[in-house]
Amino acid sequence: MKIAIFHNLPSGGAKRALYTFSKFLTRSGHAVEVFVPSTADETYLPLGDVVSEVNVFNVKRTISSLISSTLRNFPLSIPADLERVERNIADNINGQDFDVVFCEQDRYTYSPFFLKYIKKPTIYYCQQPARSQELRTIAINERFPSPQSLRERSMRNCFDRRLLKIDKKNASFAEHILTNSYFSRESILRTYGRTSFVSYLGVDTEIFKPIGIPKDDFVLSVGSLAPRKGVDFIVSSLGTIHSKIRPKLIVVSNAVDIHLKNSLEQFAQEIGVDLRIVRSIANDELVSLYNRAKLVLYAPYLEPFGLVPLEAMACGTPVVAVKEGGVRESVIHNKTGILTQRDEHMFAEAVMELLSNEEKIRDMSQKAIECIEEYWTVEKAGKRLMWHINRVVDEGE
Repeated sequence: MKIAIFHNLPSGGAKRALYTFSKFLTRSGHAVEVFVPSTADETYLPLGDVVSEVNVFNVKRTISSLISSTLRNFPLSIPADLERVERNIADNINGQDFDVVFCEQDRYTYSPFFLKYIKKPTIYYCQQPARSQELRTIAINERFPSPQSLRERSMRNCFDRRLLKIDKKNASFAEHILTNSYFSRESILRTYGRTSFVSYLGVDTEIFKPIGIPKDDFVLSVGSLAPRKGVDFIVSSLGTIHSKIRPKLIVVSNAVDIHLKNSLEQFAQEIGVDLRIVRSIANDELVSLYNRAKLVLYAPYLEPFGLVPLEAMACGTPVVAVKEGGVRESVIHNKTGILTQRDEHMFAEAVMELLSNEEKIRDMSQKAIECIEEYWTVEKAGKRLMWHINRVVDEGE
């Protein structure tokens, strides 16, 4: 089968998932070609390593669109210049003999303009609809007030309203929508009024696996250092644990909000939490940290799915997570980890329950590895995806 892939993703979990899907499709004997605007991040897990060809289309700034986007509070001359390029990409794919197109999301508009113009049988993998300003406001803890001025916040609100409209409009052109969890499926139904199929992601167990090294006295959090990831909640929760038994916290992030980083470090120092923030590390170092950590702590606000818990489980490390969003579908409570309410004391109690019981950690570690092998590998996820690809291709014949 000849498959075209489109994306305009930044670094992060969605790009890692696309990388593993692309790797699976190529290894399965399909001819896979990637098409991206120049705004896509192809330095992080470059798809050129796993597919036959990556075609990059330059997003040029024009004066008219720059003025328009400035008035509408859009970055990088978005949306006019981006839409023009994504239409060119769609026209290019339409003129070739691809059997199916796999379309990922856009870092600026969520649902891409590409969907308006592609004519081939297309699957839109929607990680999540655009999030509203209200959710971001909830996620910003009052401990760390935003440094933005009133004018900046007003412009941000204007941008959000425009973004929500663009996202919903572009999504209306998608004939076949897949998503990463039943939580996301419900969000898509509420936001777009569209049904979708769940095709769960998987973790690359060639990379994320037990490597036979001893555990160290720290707990780990992985993800972008942004308010919605809930790292401040984790720090605050650890601060409620007695200083004599309080574990060190290491945070690994691919993207960092500098204001939040500085505020977190100051806050951690004030409450006596030993915090170390590490940025943009290689896979082998990340796998080492997953293996060495006694626990992985996970507390984002309404994360649609989240690969971090799967990566931790694949390395044999139990997860303590806030019971919100897609993590409820991957972490099995009291088997591969513990799920709690978003309450600092309850979260801290779950952490201490496991840290004080090495036998339970070992049992959860083994069950986590077995759970990954049974359902969450790239091969299992790839077969789920191929079922949907074949279904769409058959419908189009």
